[in-house]
Amino acid sequence: VQLVESGGGSVQPGGSLKLSCVASGYSYSNKCMGWFRQVPGKEREGVAAIDSDGGTSYADSVKGRFTVSQDNAKNTLYLQMNNLKPEDTALYYCAATLERLGSWFRLSSDEYNYWGQGTQVTVSS
Repeated sequence: VQLVESGGGSVQPGGSLKLSCVASGYSYSNKCMGWFRQVPGKEREGVAAIDSDGGTSYADSVKGRFTVSQDNAKNTLYLQMNNLKPEDTALYYCAATLERLGSWFRLSSDEYNYWGQGTQVTVSS
């Protein structure tokens, strides 16, 4: 399984970015995929996740600003990020599981089996 993220970059506060994660060698059926982020010195944080039935979970800090979606035909996971804030600055990772997760567990990094290399998002004026 290989997960490859793209779409990161530098943006001013209030701006938008759309992250993509292409999965190869992975069947999304009855599974979950998610986005996590990490800054140096801090634990990895769950940002948003979506399971194969379309159920979604979001961290409180991004609700109303970020939207997670999937395109099964393209084996691609997306994260649309609007109204970005400096505190959103982090290395963003795509991750995938071997099974579906209940909503309580979708943002828990311990539940994920595969990880991408990350894409940097920097929000600064």
